[in-house]
Amino acid sequence: MKTINYGRGYAYSIEYHIVWCVKYREIISLHGVEDLLQKIIQKIANDNGFEIVEIKIATDSVYLCIGCNPQQSIPTMIKALKGVSARLLLQSNPELGMNGSLWKPSYFVATMSNHLEHQISEYIQKEFKK
Repeated sequence: MKTINYGRGYAYSIEYHIVWCVKYREIISLHGVEDLLQKIIQKIANDNGFEIVEIKIATDSVYLCIGCNPQQSIPTMIKALKGVSARLLLQSNPELGMNGSLWKPSYFVATMSNHLEHQISEYIQKEFKK
């Protein structure tokens, strides 16, 4: 069972699985910047009050499991994660982006239940064994 957190007058346990991809997969590779990107994403989460439960950086995409409270909206968290990470990553590695663009505008998000948590974690782990 996931940890139950408590706010003022409510209890919650919210986790999301989030995935987004680089804009030009055939041109841009995140190889070599995984550690920096992971640190940037962790700082964004800390600054915005949500938790990175699990993170994996592939050469062309980012896989996250995040924990948050009921007041945090998915679009706001995604905007912070993608916008700030792209800006900071491109500042230190301008060769990654064409015209200042790093991420595709789309993303995938799914709620995580106790039943799916193991399946999603297993999926993320398998992606990195290929």
